[in-house]
Amino acid sequence: MAKAMFQGTVVAESDAVETVEGNTYFPPDTVVSEFFTPTDKTTVCGWKGTANYYSLSVAGETAENAAWTYRDPKPAASNIENFVAFYPVVTVEA
Repeated sequence: MAKAMFQGTVVAESDAVETVEGNTYFPPDTVVSEFFTPTDKTTVCGWKGTANYYSLSVAGETAENAAWTYRDPKPAASNIENFVAFYPVVTVEA
């Protein structure tokens, strides 16, 4: 079972993760949505498409743009559509 933790709180947990380029992607229904706030940040990957970002807030601490997802990925990355990955400020135990 993979876990993503921020400020000692589990923000995602699943045994059905995908690993892409060293990042663990959690299915959308396994993230605790109350901790996530969408932001306006986007980045573009040549083979995955446009990433959309979330900030995380737990116990009064916020990590801006600490998580991302591909809402409409290119075909090569269709396996991670809407899955969520995290920057190292979030501890992921796979």
